[in-house]
Amino acid sequence: MLGPRHPKSSHPGPLSSGATRRSALGLLLGAPLLSACAGVQQSLSQFSNPFSSSSAPPAQPAGPPQQATTAGTGGVKVAVILPLSAAGNAGLAAQSMRNAAEMALAEFQNPNIQLLIKDDNGSPQGAQAGAQQAVDEGAEIILGPLFAQSVPAVAQVARTRGISVMAFSTDSSIAGRGVYLLSFLPESDVNRIVEYSASIGKRSVAVLVPDNAYGNVVEAAVKAAVPRRGGRIVAFERYGADRATPARAVAQQLGSADALFIADDGDAVVTVADAMTAAGANLRNIQLLGTGLWDNPRVYANANLQGGLYAAPDPAGFRAFSGRYRTKYGAEPIRTATLAYDAVALVAALARTQGTTRFSSDVLTNPSGFAGIDGLFRFRADGTNERGLAVMKVTTGGGVAVAGSPKSFGA
Repeated sequence: MLGPRHPKSSHPGPLSSGATRRSALGLLLGAPLLSACAGVQQSLSQFSNPFSSSSAPPAQPAGPPQQATTAGTGGVKVAVILPLSAAGNAGLAAQSMRNAAEMALAEFQNPNIQLLIKDDNGSPQGAQAGAQQAVDEGAEIILGPLFAQSVPAVAQVARTRGISVMAFSTDSSIAGRGVYLLSFLPESDVNRIVEYSASIGKRSVAVLVPDNAYGNVVEAAVKAAVPRRGGRIVAFERYGADRATPARAVAQQLGSADALFIADDGDAVVTVADAMTAAGANLRNIQLLGTGLWDNPRVYANANLQGGLYAAPDPAGFRAFSGRYRTKYGAEPIRTATLAYDAVALVAALARTQGTTRFSSDVLTNPSGFAGIDGLFRFRADGTNERGLAVMKVTTGGGVAVAGSPKSFGA
């Protein structure tokens, strides 16, 4: 983390143009976006998993669409599109993200923005209708939607008006051409943990990934990251319902590996680790590696996974955010509510400092990045993002940081 900073901190005036402005933008935006730091272990919810229910509308029928509302009275209009009336957890997540968006608006000092909040009813058609209504009302940028298949429908509307979309989906295939993803992408987790493991001398890696869309993304990322850091993949297996056969195949090759990377959520990681042990592997003799989905009580409670390392946002910022959220709303926020908070805080800061180019691609893809509740992040030109992640160690008491989040992005 960059250190404690209150969201209501006073904000500097506009920066000068040129190189000075470009290099300082990321530091400038740290003030309104960064919350005070403390420690917490909080499980990444299903909405952090890019291939669970945040990628597809719920199977249950949605409720009646909610009426569009506004928040704030500023002159810069910003659309917020969420599945507020979607059934089940999706609707609950959307409400938590809406609360976080309004909380950011309240905590930012005199923001010159107005949120145009639209309910997409959990469908691409609803998202497109909400986007169209918002741009007709003068929205200069769109925050959301959450579901991956709703993003192209919103992007179609946005591109006709030449405005950007900052979506919350974690499906990187829908990024690009003015569509930026403010989400937790597995590629960032993979790159960070592979980089760290190489730095401590673990360069011969065995890999187990699920045979699903998440596994596809992780496979591509790890097969690129390991050789880039001077390492090699000594065994690679995918698994479905049968964990035992792939586990045996990898266990037989662990003698030539010094790290074992298992990319899955908490319940599945425990099952795979148990299958590896049953296949004769001594997981205490190898460095276990994982992604942010390891941030799960079942992982911490499993004896086979103790000492494992995974990449994730520094949990400190989320704890401070959660405390303020509980005080304001009397409930716990969903883990990804911070995305909505950071999105609103970011557009408020850009509206204050960047003049008429505030939401242009040049501003949004500033290489210095921005400081948010979950640490540093920056948008790439292709619409994906890069996050400055911590490296956490699995202990029975929860995740413990062994390497903090970076204070700045490298070149």
